[in-house]
Amino acid sequence: MQPLINSYLRFAKLANVFFRDSHLILNPNQRALLDAIALAWHQGQPMSVREAISLKKLGSAATLHKRLTILRSEGYLEEFNTQGDKRTKLLGLTPKTLLYFETLGAILVLQQSSAFNLPSGT
Repeated sequence: MQPLINSYLRFAKLANVFFRDSHLILNPNQRALLDAIALAWHQGQPMSVREAISLKKLGSAATLHKRLTILRSEGYLEEFNTQGDKRTKLLGLTPKTLLYFETLGAILVLQQSSAFNLPSGT
């Protein structure tokens, strides 16, 4: 198997093992939306609710609105307004979200370690 494919699949397997019993678990659709919001946030341009529900590649507006509601209620997202504009709601990451991404980063580093071997039956 090619090294990059093997590396990614080891990461995915380890992440699944870790998150299986975790309170940080998200389904793939929620992860995709959270990833898009987090990338915008990381680039210093928080995404608005309107922008998030217009990500047509991730679902319909109604579906995305429902996913946003779930992510907010589960503590992954918070809304805030920019000073002087109370109409636009921006999406921010919470400490729980930062912990989620920090955990993924730690798993990525761990799987890259040549000393780490994931049991084949896991």
